[in-house]
Amino acid sequence: MNLFAFGINHTTAPVAVRERVGFAPALVPRALKELVTCTDVAEAAILSTCNRTDLYCGLRGGRGESAIEWFEHYHRISAQEVRPHIYTHHAAAAVRHIIRVASGLDSLILGEPQILGQVKDAYQTAQQTGTAGRALGRLFQHAFSVAKQVRTDTAIGSSPVSVAFAAVTLAKQIFGDLSARTALLIGAGETIELAARHLARSGLTKLIVANRTVGNARRLAAEFGGYALSLSEIPLHLAEADIVISSTGAQEPVLTAQQTAQAVRARRHKPVLMVDIAVPRDIESEAGGLEDVYLYTVDDLHHVIEENRRGRLEAAKQAEQIIDAQVPRLMGWLEAQDVVPLIKALRVQASSTRDEVLLKALAQIEAGKSAEQALRFLANTLTNKLIHQPTSALKTAGADRDHNTVNAAKTLFKLEQIDD
Repeated sequence: MNLFAFGINHTTAPVAVRERVGFAPALVPRALKELVTCTDVAEAAILSTCNRTDLYCGLRGGRGESAIEWFEHYHRISAQEVRPHIYTHHAAAAVRHIIRVASGLDSLILGEPQILGQVKDAYQTAQQTGTAGRALGRLFQHAFSVAKQVRTDTAIGSSPVSVAFAAVTLAKQIFGDLSARTALLIGAGETIELAARHLARSGLTKLIVANRTVGNARRLAAEFGGYALSLSEIPLHLAEADIVISSTGAQEPVLTAQQTAQAVRARRHKPVLMVDIAVPRDIESEAGGLEDVYLYTVDDLHHVIEENRRGRLEAAKQAEQIIDAQVPRLMGWLEAQDVVPLIKALRVQASSTRDEVLLKALAQIEAGKSAEQALRFLANTLTNKLIHQPTSALKTAGADRDHNTVNAAKTLFKLEQIDD
């Protein structure tokens, strides 16, 4: 089984490309079932977040071209549009890639902790769908173990640096004191919950949470003393918000430029900060062209993130050393799996020979021969049968000066060189 990983992330593709190739969570199981019908793909898992779309495959052969072609066809995007942005990793490089992803070393926010949970969810979905077999199972479990070691043995997660933290940091840079500000959070997932916590710690006291499932919005809003809305109610309350942070899984914008313009007029052109963390984007990009609207996407948060990144670089170096030591362990296990069928065949052959000779020895005892005679027959015959094929192959190798086979025999049977 050959491991193969490919995809795009925030370093290789702009948000305009990333949002076209994301997988909605509800559609991942069906996509996985399609993916494993590709010529070379035996196992598969899909990780799709706002900053990356990764596909992890166990290949029965080839280099994964059929998987990439399926990816393009599934998203109805041409090779010319997406290939320049795709990275590919095989074998040890694929192992290294998923460990770095799970450890937060390949994230927009270096060391951010949310990605490990997202990788675990991706594996669980593949398991439940039946597309994660023995190879991917071992790969993901190893990645989880190493990611935990990285968290434990380094300071990679010592300070709060996430996309949500960066969004709140940006709000503080623009407004200063947040205690008199109102924030509208669109969505109710982990990123929005983190944003709510950071806002509360920064002194913000008025919070509005809008979500497709109002019950989830109420739960989150109640924790911070805010109130909840449905997505359809956003236009009625948008003018109240000084800060809008959005992160939903919607495939179409939940907030239009027209709705934003109406809210700005109602606010008498008081500035509003909008941070669209979602991919695909939740807020129409045209809203950013409106006067008094400051719209940022995940790609615009780099300058905020870079300040935090510098503090984690030393920890990242230590993490890379841990990964360097752990990648060969999994590769050794994977490579050992290639000879498992051979080992099974060897054992079956030896067992068959043993049973054949044993029956003959037992027949000799029944015919009146002594146990000693039967045991001597058993030992001699079994020895001759077991070493016949290796002996014959070694004679041929010697005649052909096939030194590789001769040396392999010395290693396999732990033989010392005998000089005549």
